Amino acid sequence: MRELTLADAEAVFRHLSVPEVTRFMDIEVCKDVQEAEEIIAFHLQDSGCRYGLFSKETDELIGTCGYHCWSAEGNRETKAEIGFDLAPGYWGKGMMQEALNPLIRIGFELMGLDFIEATTEIDNIPSQRLLQKLGFHRESELKEGLLYFTLRRKMM
Repeated sequence: MRELTLADAEAVFRHLSVPEVTRFMDIEVCKDVQEAEEIIAFHLQDSGCRYGLFSKETDELIGTCGYHCWSAEGNRETKAEIGFDLAPGYWGKGMMQEALNPLIRIGFELMGLDFIEATTEIDNIPSQRLLQKLGFHRESELKEGLLYFTLRRKMM
């Protein structure tokens, strides 16, 4: 796992051009390398971070994970939204859980987050199960038509 840079644009394009990868994301299938560069640039300029997950065997990009919307406004609690995606050939193998555990620790210990948010499409059952395994609590109300999950520092 390492932070994505513009040098990863070709790999990001290949990864995000797979419809199954972007099915539950808030982006369309990536159409060219320039779009991939724009996605990477967005995350580099955002207040969060985005990491690439690379296969130990092939060094191929197999997924991404990270934070965005990191905020601490006034006396409010500090929060960020976690997001993740994985190539279909790696689904169900525990890899994303392995990647998100240290990412959650980074959020609480280094970023000083009070809580971490996550949203999923209603039909994205595998992501909901993963969030619950990681200790996230599903809120009862939808947020913009999405299921809303939170993980508070004190739950760790």
